Amino acid sequence: MLRSPERASDPLGSFDPILDYSLWSQKIEAMVRPCAEAQPFPHAVLRDLLAPERVKQLEVDVPDPKEGGWTHYKHFNERKQGKSRREELPASLLRVIDELNGERFRGLLSKLTGVENLLADSEFRAGGGLSICERGGFLNIHTDFTVHPYHENWRRRVNLIFYLNHGWDESWGGHTELWDDEMRECVVRVAPHANTALVFRTDVPSYHGHPEPMTCPEGVARKTLALYYFTQEEAPVSVATDYVSRPTDGIFVKVLIRLDRLLLRVYHALKRRIGLSDKWASRILSFLEKISPR
Repeated sequence: MLRSPERASDPLGSFDPILDYSLWSQKIEAMVRPCAEAQPFPHAVLRDLLAPERVKQLEVDVPDPKEGGWTHYKHFNERKQGKSRREELPASLLRVIDELNGERFRGLLSKLTGVENLLADSEFRAGGGLSICERGGFLNIHTDFTVHPYHENWRRRVNLIFYLNHGWDESWGGHTELWDDEMRECVVRVAPHANTALVFRTDVPSYHGHPEPMTCPEGVARKTLALYYFTQEEAPVSVATDYVSRPTDGIFVKVLIRLDRLLLRVYHALKRRIGLSDKWASRILSFLEKISPR
């Protein structure tokens, strides 16, 4: 079982403020230029984004990874579990998801990133949702797919990763790394501390991930909420998720990353054409994990 506070009914009620818009409107105004000029690609780190009591309750309410309903992403390029079906998510988390997908917050994101008319994937049909990485979990460096698999005119523009980890020891790893577009070096590392959101543009090469297997104790996990935002365009170019190797990776690792990437491209095409599910992708790709040197 994960080590977390005892579960309890929501003491905050149904009408507590999730986000202070008057405060964040001022903060975002000051962050617009730094976000646009940030290296290695436009991004911003929003600390203390939500009401603290709400975030503590969210961490408590995250379902245990040993319970049913989790999709296992276990192959050479990642080792994590995901949950994106709304009916399987706790009410407290859905409240936050709907707030961050709402028109008012999308307006703040548009101001911050310079991308107008953002659309939310409220049903997580393009992925995203809740993720858990336990000890040994990782996600190799990659840049994301470019078009929504079920809306061919939706171009992916912005990612938001919200961290739910109180008391996280940075020595365990789990930092989100942002790499330059030539994969020469890691430029930024963001620790997964609770109530922090990493926002970045995905319409430019945006290599990111947390590639080192984590060393957190058994019973502790890195918990995140990922939300993806799109714009509607006439004919966006569709490109699959592209995993890449780091300069320190050996030949064997590089070959396996490329092989895994090829299979993911096949899956991406099948998902767009016949609606193949992430659970099928998990099964198809999992055999590569058996030969992983990790």
